[in-house]
Amino acid sequence: MKIYLDLIMILNFVFDFLLLLSVSIILRRNVSINRLIIGAFIGGISILFLFIKINSLELFIFKILISILMILISFGYKDIRYFGKNILFFYMASIVLGGFLYCLNIQFSYKNNGLVFFHHGLSINFIFLIIFSPIIIYIYIKQCKELKNNYASYYKANLYLDNNCILRLNAFLDTGNKLIDPYQKRPIILIDKKDLKFNLKDYKTILVPYETVNDKGLLKCIKANKIDIEGVGIKTKFLVGIMDDKISIDGVNCILNYRLLEE
Repeated sequence: MKIYLDLIMILNFVFDFLLLLSVSIILRRNVSINRLIIGAFIGGISILFLFIKINSLELFIFKILISILMILISFGYKDIRYFGKNILFFYMASIVLGGFLYCLNIQFSYKNNGLVFFHHGLSINFIFLIIFSPIIIYIYIKQCKELKNNYASYYKANLYLDNNCILRLNAFLDTGNKLIDPYQKRPIILIDKKDLKFNLKDYKTILVPYETVNDKGLLKCIKANKIDIEGVGIKTKFLVGIMDDKISIDGVNCILNYRLLEE
């Protein structure tokens, strides 16, 4: 049986691209199409290594490493949870798509029914690409437009606690964060306690009462020199609230206060 290496590489590239695109759609990742293409290209050329004589264990390890590289190139690394969700959904999408194509190939490709374009095993793959590629790409483009609006609430920021301590933050503007210092009416931003790169005991803390739908108590806050928010500028009149619970938004370690941006 003839093996069309260039054809297999193209198919592998397109399928990897669709898998990465699917992960981006499912997890609503705001990534550029160029990064997905590069990630899929790595997956596409990796097919060449299958022609090298290696044992099953080495092949398995190689495939794992390639998939990790594809995910890192396509989506980057923010934290272990962010990476873990990306790799998990990539494998899930691979299993679903691979199983679906395997069943179709068993049902049709080995029958002489006119569906074979080149040789057995490739015909159904091509039909799948022709039918589903435009659908997946359309969904991706539509979602990108939605995410573009949502990501207007995301900011890069540098928090200056003093002259020697700088925290680089991935911040989210939450209109629901209306916390203010009841003493001097300063807005409060929230950061994840786990992301602190300093000893909280070295700073004077202010206890600010808070109340939510499910909880109420006292929030530990500290005063910072300033925060430089990308696209907004430098703000000085605010407090930093230290959260014991992890921020639930992937890749975010700071919740901005909308009052801070209004000043």
